[in-house]
Amino acid sequence: MTTTDTTPAGHPPLHPHTAPRRRTPRPLRRTAAAAAVLLLGTGLAVGAAAPASAADLPDDTVFFADPESQVAQWVAANPGDDRRPVIEERIAAHAQGIWFSNYEPETVTQDVQRVTDAAAQAGEVPALVAYQLPNRDCGGASAGGAPDIPAYNAWIDGFAAGLGEDPVLVVLEPDSLALISCLDDQELAERNGALARAAGVIHDANPQARVYLDAGHSAWNDAEEQAQRLRAAGVTEDADGIYTNVSNYRHTDDERAFATAVLAQLGDPDLRAVVDTSRNGNGPAADGEWCDPAGRAVGEPPTAATGDALIDAYLWVKPPGEVDGCAGPAGSFSPDYAYGLATN
Repeated sequence: MTTTDTTPAGHPPLHPHTAPRRRTPRPLRRTAAAAAVLLLGTGLAVGAAAPASAADLPDDTVFFADPESQVAQWVAANPGDDRRPVIEERIAAHAQGIWFSNYEPETVTQDVQRVTDAAAQAGEVPALVAYQLPNRDCGGASAGGAPDIPAYNAWIDGFAAGLGEDPVLVVLEPDSLALISCLDDQELAERNGALARAAGVIHDANPQARVYLDAGHSAWNDAEEQAQRLRAAGVTEDADGIYTNVSNYRHTDDERAFATAVLAQLGDPDLRAVVDTSRNGNGPAADGEWCDPAGRAVGEPPTAATGDALIDAYLWVKPPGEVDGCAGPAGSFSPDYAYGLATN
C-alpha cells in the first residue's frame, strides 16, 4: 500500500554517496532576466518575478489531494466527531505530500501508479515523497528504509516506473543531506551517489517530473554548508531544485530567504525551491522544540502562485496531523493534534 510519513524530518540536529551521473541539461525554466536577478550584487535574489517560460510550473497548478490519505480516511470514518468539520475544511481539503516510507519493493510501482494515474485523470499534480534511504533519520524516531544502497537503487527504479508521463513533483529523501552526522565518509559518498542516481532515474522515467533535494531549513545548517552538501549529491547535474522546512515550523519568509541564499551559493540559474508550509502558521515553538510542539498551526495552503520567481511552490509536504513521534507513533494520524493545528 502507499504509505504516509513516518518522519520528524526537518528537525534541527538536536538529537543526536558512486559519483553523480550526469544527465541531459535541464531546459531553462526562467528567462535570462530571472538569472540576472539571482546574480545581482551580493548574489542573492531580490524576489522579483520574471516572465514565465513554457517549462515553468504554472501558477494555476492544482495539486492532488489523495482520497486515501490518513486524514481523508479519518474524516470518512468519523462523521459524528465534533472535530471533523474543522479538520475536513482546514486540512483534508488540501493537497498534501504522499509519502512512500515503508519498504515494500514488490508493490512500490503499483503504489506510485495508483497516485499518478488518479492525479492525471483529475488533471492535477501530485507531490510524492520518496523516503527510503538506508540509515534514514540517523536511527531516530523514523529509522528504517532500504537495507542497503543496492536495495535502495532497486527500490527507486520501481518507484520511478510508476510515475507515468504527466507532471509530478518528487521530494527526494527528507533529512538526507541536512542530517548526515551518523555517516562516515564512505557512507556519505554512497548516499550522495544514490541521490544523484535517483534523480536521474526519475527524470529518465518521466521527463516532466521535478525533483527536489534536501536543503534542511533556515535554523539548521548555513546556506554555504548546505549548498556544498547539495552540490556533492548532484543537485546541479541531476535535480530541478531544493526543498526546505519539511516537517518543520519555520516562517515562510525565513525559508524564502534561506532558499534564495542556498540557490545563490549553488550558482545555477535553472534551480528552484519548494517550501513546506504545512505547519508553520504560527512559526516555530519558542523553545525550539521540533517534535509535535504545542501551539503550532497550519500555514499557507499549497500553491504554485508564490509571487517569487525562485520558489516553485508552497507545499504541505508533511501532512498536518501526522505526528513526529511524541504525540503518538511517528507517522500516525492524531485527530487531537490535527484539530490543534487547524484551530490555533
